[in-house]
Amino acid sequence: MPQPQNAIRLAHITKTFGEVVANRDVSLEVRRGEILSLLGENGSGKTTLMNMIAGIYYPDEGQLFLGEEPVDIRSPRDALRLGIGMIHQHFKLVDVFTALENIALCMEPGRRLDLRRVRSQARAICEKYGFALDLDQKVYEMSVSQKQTLEIVKVLFRGADILILDEPTAVLTPQETEKLFAVMRNMKADGKAVIIITHKLHEVLTVSDRVAILRRGEYVGTVNTCDATEETLTEMMVGKKVELDIERPEPDHPVRRLCIQHLSVNSPEGGRVLDDVSFDVYGGEILGIAGISGNGQKELLEAIAGLQRVEGGASIQFFPPEAEDRPASLLGKSPRDIREAGIHLSFVPEDRLGMGLVGSMGMTDNMMLKSYGSGHSPLVDRKAPRELAEEIRQELGVVTPGLNTPVSRLSGGNVQKVLVGRELAASPVVLMTAYAVRGLDINTSYTIYRLLNEQKKKGVAVIYVGEDLDVLLELCDRILVLCGGRANGMLDGRTATKEEVGLRMTNLQTETEVHA
Repeated sequence: MPQPQNAIRLAHITKTFGEVVANRDVSLEVRRGEILSLLGENGSGKTTLMNMIAGIYYPDEGQLFLGEEPVDIRSPRDALRLGIGMIHQHFKLVDVFTALENIALCMEPGRRLDLRRVRSQARAICEKYGFALDLDQKVYEMSVSQKQTLEIVKVLFRGADILILDEPTAVLTPQETEKLFAVMRNMKADGKAVIIITHKLHEVLTVSDRVAILRRGEYVGTVNTCDATEETLTEMMVGKKVELDIERPEPDHPVRRLCIQHLSVNSPEGGRVLDDVSFDVYGGEILGIAGISGNGQKELLEAIAGLQRVEGGASIQFFPPEAEDRPASLLGKSPRDIREAGIHLSFVPEDRLGMGLVGSMGMTDNMMLKSYGSGHSPLVDRKAPRELAEEIRQELGVVTPGLNTPVSRLSGGNVQKVLVGRELAASPVVLMTAYAVRGLDINTSYTIYRLLNEQKKKGVAVIYVGEDLDVLLELCDRILVLCGGRANGMLDGRTATKEEVGLRMTNLQTETEVHA
């Protein structure tokens, strides 16, 4: 049987940023007609390596080969000219344009704009690979899945034969993920090379042919997916065995800590983001919040934390451990009011640097923002914040040149570790996390799950907003599903299925239908 032809080959690639070595002497190959998964811990150099293929960075050492021909890729335009397209996590679309108009923007400079021809070519691409895309729909009307589809069609329109997808399933439902995998298999059957960067090992094993693994910027090896398991892949990524079972102890005498009634929040544009949502949160349990991105999860947590204006008729009651019969209202209170009232509420927001941390400060100064000085002024006593910063660095493996290095210089995963560690250390009664493991490698993610369970055992009420339904179903005791800003069911995490949660997220299944 003939050996598959290489689509692109990397030979001894090295890339540094100052004193930081992102990739060191990496050599690997990607074949035509295959789906290659790229795995590695945070800071292992996956995205940097792919950015060099896509023309965003230029290697300090080494050579790229297209087939067996050496190539010099100095810009994304060079990459597209060579048939290489990268679909990033953050889409590059014009919201007020239609899908067709966004595709037309991809035309080579100097070519005459012919929307009829663009429509014909785009429709042919959709039919060939099985895309469901309305070419006349405005981008601002599209779901995340539709926007991602449009981005893929854009690079195929430019003639890409090598496609790189960065965390392509991060915000997709199980049903949308299956559709994407079907499309990827169609592209593979057409001889295209598809590279996916992902942290979801079960998806790697489902869709890829081979898996390439990086560790601390160096190439560890490539294995055939049929010979791999989640445990063997994790061991290659981390360099040691990692336990991949998420603990879920039974709640021990759960006590109500929050009672949310008729919660509604409007967007700045005037539309309703949350509409009449009611539920209770109990100490000693983990409550999961499931929903497609943009369905009110962010606003829900921010409203509880005092960061969102709540519409009339709502009620947010907090039941303190020392006076459970005298609930305190959080409605209308700012985060400072909540803190000064002695309400121990910790919040890991979705916006890590914009809301959670001060990017220009180091770890120590960001710890001081929460005043952990045991009664001393944080402006005088730096010892406690420094010790806490060092403890978080050791416990969560934060990769930083020093405790005073601005956190904005750290990778996204390491920024998240700093934020989660700080909020966990505040001894909360209620802990709210929005995408606590987004961008984190598998090893650190399981560390976070363990820490959340430790909080649960202490009687903390944990609210966990997550994207990975497999994790939600393994970690959470109950799951509240949001769809279109409304509650579409409260499910038992031990008995609910992934398919049921996915259907409720898209409003295809309701409480009435379940019990019909």
